[in-house]
Amino acid sequence: MPRAAVLGQPIAHSMSPILHTAGYKALGLDDWSYSRIETDAQTLPDIVGEVDDDYRGFSVTMPGKFAALNMATEVTDRARLMGSANTLVRIDGGWRADNTDTEGVEGALTELLGRADGMRLLDSFKPAPRALLIGSGGTARPALWALAQRGIKHIDLLNRTDRREELTHLMDELDLEISPVTYDDNIASIAQRAEVIVSTVPSPALEGHHKALAYAPILDVIYDPWPTPLTVHAAADGYPTVGGHRMLAYQSFSQFEQFTGHKAPREAMFDALHHYMRDRNVNRLY
Repeated sequence: MPRAAVLGQPIAHSMSPILHTAGYKALGLDDWSYSRIETDAQTLPDIVGEVDDDYRGFSVTMPGKFAALNMATEVTDRARLMGSANTLVRIDGGWRADNTDTEGVEGALTELLGRADGMRLLDSFKPAPRALLIGSGGTARPALWALAQRGIKHIDLLNRTDRREELTHLMDELDLEISPVTYDDNIASIAQRAEVIVSTVPSPALEGHHKALAYAPILDVIYDPWPTPLTVHAAADGYPTVGGHRMLAYQSFSQFEQFTGHKAPREAMFDALHHYMRDRNVNRLY
């Protein structure tokens, strides 16, 4: 009986089983199962190393993403660039580490902004598009990758301190220009010049700044609770918003395909997520 699971701590809140199980059901993969396994970074290698051959893959959430990368026998280029892995796939002789968070952010941004060819064209009369990225933790790296894929190479990075040094390799590899911003700067003016704002921090970290930042389309990676104060303010001013639940769905599709060898039934997986969010009364998705 082929199996997959999500690894992390805490893990009870994970919606990955909702997505993957819906995919199995839609494709008639009745022998597949997907579960949650509680593990920290220290115990993750032992758990993965000791599971039986039924396990075809693992989704990995914090705090195990660095451990997953380090224990893998094979690493994809994007996982190496991100410096972490959210996906482990069984291969001959071990496990392949991948990072589909890149696809998660890219899918959510595409949903938010439309197709890449719908973005404004660069010419001598228009400034290069900029993005405002809030936070520089683990999700910030795939966010930078996804922004670079859309041709947005000028990033204002909002943190309480300048943390660009941690992102030097990404800046070089993706040809990014990152400007440090703190909450002491005129963040409303900086938000107003942004093509898009990506927030990767918990809502309490932005307390007192939500209104000043709500001047562009916003991807907020937080999804519980949803909507966030930041997206509420942005929506009130007429800007589109997307939450982390959509990002979670987009990153799950590639995982599903790598685990099962079948194309992910995206509509069925999206529907399952929608119904789950609705049933939890977390407000509407869109």
